[in-house]
Amino acid sequence: MSAPAGGGTPGEPASGDRRPIAARQTGWAQRVAAWLVARRASANGISLAGMAAAALAGLCFWGVWHAAPGGFGQRLLWLLGAALVQARLLANLFDGMVALGRGIASPVGELYNEVPDRVSDTAILLGLGTAAGGLWGLGLAASLAAMATAYIRAVGKAAGAGSDFSGPMAKQQRMALATGVAVVSALLPLRWQFLGGWHLAAWVLGAITLLAALTAVRRLVRVAGVLRR
Repeated sequence: MSAPAGGGTPGEPASGDRRPIAARQTGWAQRVAAWLVARRASANGISLAGMAAAALAGLCFWGVWHAAPGGFGQRLLWLLGAALVQARLLANLFDGMVALGRGIASPVGELYNEVPDRVSDTAILLGLGTAAGGLWGLGLAASLAAMATAYIRAVGKAAGAGSDFSGPMAKQQRMALATGVAVVSALLPLRWQFLGGWHLAAWVLGAITLLAALTAVRRLVRVAGVLRR
């Protein structure tokens, strides 16, 4: 469940802790959120549903490694994984909108806001590493780098600098790459899914790891700058 939005100066960590998501302002998102609010949906329950979708996505990607290479089953698993990654992001979108719409502040809302996200990132990236050729270690590296970005954001917020959601490899970018490589892998012939002997998913995980590490360092520098001022 997301907390209310805050302000923030461009180029600095935001003073609130609500991730800026442009889709919140779209008509379809507001209509769906209103429908959920009218049915008294639980924001924390939506957060858990997003975590479940991410876990299923990770299982789909794990199944890719065990399916017949290039077969229908493998392609279907890639597509299901991509769809479930997007379902996770939709849950991340609507949990905060529902919490604000219902005017409910849960005493454990911060836990539901953070813990499911860490589990979700880990499940998806570990699964993607397995799908890339059993490279679960590469998935773990990407997961740890992603966790570092969230850790720096949480430390900055606790220290009074606000939450910094800056990139270049924040959650939206990580999940966009995971979704994109899954869809591409489902559509391309098997021989086109490899570059330099490595599956495209391995290259994507390498990019996520490096850029997420850069994101963590960038956030740390920005937070330190705010605290010094």
